[in-house]
Amino acid sequence: MTNQVWNPENYKKSANFVAALGMPVIELLDPKPGERVLDVGCGDGVLTKALVDRGCEVIGIDSSEEMVASARSLGLNVRVADAHKLEAEFAQAGKFDAVMSNAAIHWMGDQYAVVRGVWDVLRPGGRFAAECAGEGNVRIIREGMKISLINRGIDYKARNPWKYPDVGMFSNILENQGFRVSYIARIDRPTKLPNGLRGWLEVFSNSHTRDFSDDERIHFYEEVENYCRPKLYSDEKGWTADYVRLRFLALKPKE
Repeated sequence: MTNQVWNPENYKKSANFVAALGMPVIELLDPKPGERVLDVGCGDGVLTKALVDRGCEVIGIDSSEEMVASARSLGLNVRVADAHKLEAEFAQAGKFDAVMSNAAIHWMGDQYAVVRGVWDVLRPGGRFAAECAGEGNVRIIREGMKISLINRGIDYKARNPWKYPDVGMFSNILENQGFRVSYIARIDRPTKLPNGLRGWLEVFSNSHTRDFSDDERIHFYEEVENYCRPKLYSDEKGWTADYVRLRFLALKPKE
């Protein structure tokens, strides 16, 4: 569990690029009208709706009640659920033709359990397409956050909510479960931040700044900005985050 708190309005203002840049996952999944699809970590439902618009029967899950409420406002079939316990959650719901996940798996501490759950809810011949943060993601930003916390005598590892797998590690997780990996790639994707690094930190660093006063949080943001500015900011381009993505398509063999 993390101490991350999600604010859908802040998310739309400062992180709307997450869904916009997640469309390649849908293209990789190649959903067909009438297919039954599970969206794991659906967030505010933007990509869930894109699947519905393609004629799929979609169920979305997310751990955040606030994000699920935002997704429901789009008329979507979504629920609060733990992605580590998919088999129990959908034991009576029948199998899915496909599972999709975007920008969520790196928030999940036991990625082996997540993959096992996806395997269990997929029908034979089903597809699992996902993108998450990969090894090296936001390395410079994380360095700035780590230094700021260490200077306060705070254990960075204890507050870090992310687990960024590399290609080899996640290939092994998938293949050991029985999946056939059709495609997997590490993608360097420098990403322009629409509301600056401050806006990004306001959305994504709640675990790091838990129990901070408002003033302490502002000072934390300033320290991270000062550390990152030489490498991630320019007057011409503004703030750019050093994103790295891991994207894959895995197939469950037909029995």
